[in-house]
Amino acid sequence: MRTLAERLPLVARVAPLAVLLVGSAAVVVGERSPTHLAPELSWAPPSTPWPLGCGEAGVDLLALVAHATQRGVVMAAAVSLVGFAVGCPFGAFAGLARGRVERAASRACDLVQAFPSFLLALVVLSAVARPTRTHLAAVFLLTAWAPFARLSLAQTRVLRDAAFVEAVRALGGGRARIVARHLLPNLLGVVAVQLGSTAAAIVVSEAALAFVGFGTRDGVSLGAVMDQGVSSMLRAPHVLFVGAASVAAASFSLMTAGRAFDPSFARQRLRH
Repeated sequence: MRTLAERLPLVARVAPLAVLLVGSAAVVVGERSPTHLAPELSWAPPSTPWPLGCGEAGVDLLALVAHATQRGVVMAAAVSLVGFAVGCPFGAFAGLARGRVERAASRACDLVQAFPSFLLALVVLSAVARPTRTHLAAVFLLTAWAPFARLSLAQTRVLRDAAFVEAVRALGGGRARIVARHLLPNLLGVVAVQLGSTAAAIVVSEAALAFVGFGTRDGVSLGAVMDQGVSSMLRAPHVLFVGAASVAAASFSLMTAGRAFDPSFARQRLRH
């Protein structure tokens, strides 16, 4: 039987995400609205009816943070999974092809990751009259695939000369068969570690875009909370604290959840 110390790593990885999602869902299914305004409660401090206080025009910060976190996490998870599904096979095929194809894929990853994704998002969203989360997701997808492709390419370089790959070639297996049935299952564990980091980066980027005025027009964003907090640092410092803490909690939760895909963590659990 495992001791508490042995179980602690699993708790530390799962608890933040579970608390975050359960807390968000509890508020979302309730009667609190993230867009309901009560001017008489503008910048009200935390109290029993308003656990996190109120922001500009009396908006309920608990409802705003809960809805914004839930939408941001869902979008980040979806974009990360699509980037994973695109980048992983791309890197595997390029690594197996070798030669010019491999070099071209590597240069493509270099180009995408070298260009500031935040600047790219600003350029693209500036041409959109009313940005939505669909626009944000599309912008993030332009660069989200590259880290997965790079990791997949690097891992394929290690596996492509393995004995089991040579055996499939000797039996007449094509490139698609080798990638789909032999390479991908062996590199998914390594590449999947990137899921948490990518999702966390998307949450932070979405908040940053909303903070500088390029977020969704409904104003339901963690960046909008931070924007309110900066404009009211002296009279209502709790707003900025709530916004910053919410971004940190969402990012930390996704990062720790992503570590569950770490093969070394899985081996540690098996040993115990």
